[in-house]
Amino acid sequence: MTTAHINKIATTVPEHDVHHEFVDYATAQFEDPKAQLVFRRMVERSHISHRWANMSGIDEFYGGDPNAVSIHDRMRAFEQSAPPLAVAAVNQLGLEAPEEITHLVIVTCTGFFTPGLDFAIIDKCGVPSSVERTNIAFMGCFSGVNGLKLAHHIVRSEPRAKVLVVALELCSLHLLGSQSLETMLSFLIFSDGCAAALVTAEETGIAMDSFKALVIPDTKDLMTLKIGASSVEMFLSGKVPGALGKTLRDEAAMKLILNGAEKSSIDLWAIHPGGRSILDAVGEAVELSPQELAVSRHVLNNYGNMASATILFVFAEILRQNESKALSGASGCALAFGPGLTAETMLFRAA
Repeated sequence: MTTAHINKIATTVPEHDVHHEFVDYATAQFEDPKAQLVFRRMVERSHISHRWANMSGIDEFYGGDPNAVSIHDRMRAFEQSAPPLAVAAVNQLGLEAPEEITHLVIVTCTGFFTPGLDFAIIDKCGVPSSVERTNIAFMGCFSGVNGLKLAHHIVRSEPRAKVLVVALELCSLHLLGSQSLETMLSFLIFSDGCAAALVTAEETGIAMDSFKALVIPDTKDLMTLKIGASSVEMFLSGKVPGALGKTLRDEAAMKLILNGAEKSSIDLWAIHPGGRSILDAVGEAVELSPQELAVSRHVLNNYGNMASATILFVFAEILRQNESKALSGASGCALAFGPGLTAETMLFRAA
């Protein structure tokens, strides 16, 4: 059976680093000085230094009051801002023959319009209009893995296929003002970014071996994604890390994720950096070393949580480290988390 490989990944983010401005804005939302102090402490512990957005400042887009901006205006902003970011990521891939791309997979959960990102890529990147197009929409943070999974199945069924996967999120478009500490801590994590990946049968990059999905019972309300009155509402409960940790400590769950293999057989861990507390919980439950979490923490610190695109940023760093074949032959496990509460997982090898 043909093995699909992630041959290369290009990543891009908007030009504006808005992390520190957001911290100031969010702190001012709290009327209680104690809440302000708690929030500032959580910021210091977040292990996030940079988050990127297409807007140069909160007031530029929101006019000082995010709650007054309609879902219509947010979607219009996505329609204007997302295509250039997607095109930039695809062009950075440096496709030698974009006209040979056979399949195009778009992943996003923060904006919707059609003709959409797929048409922009066809128009601006040399991808043929005959390309087979699929949109994976509104699944949440783990859906970058779903995009790779679809590409994996396409290549296995059509060994000559060349699949372009593009995951793009503009989470900054969905900010709301609130005096809820849990709500503002959720906004503290999310960011904007785009990743484009080429998946073929060519034996270079990262070989994708198998996928498993794990839905944790009785946790569906801990992480949700809904269309609200004025935004896409992303809710992340403080109970998520504990629920993930409890599940991953279960021997049967890990046997499922690792397809029966022992944890000691895994050399590389690609963990979706949904936040510091999530990485801490996963690291403790699976008994990962600081080095095994280093790539995920690097992505979190420099980019924040870009929902579906984030796991591709992690893989991009692994590919960068393997440019000299330093990781050649190493086995790996990827874990990404999202609504459900669901873990989408993948076993892989560095080619």
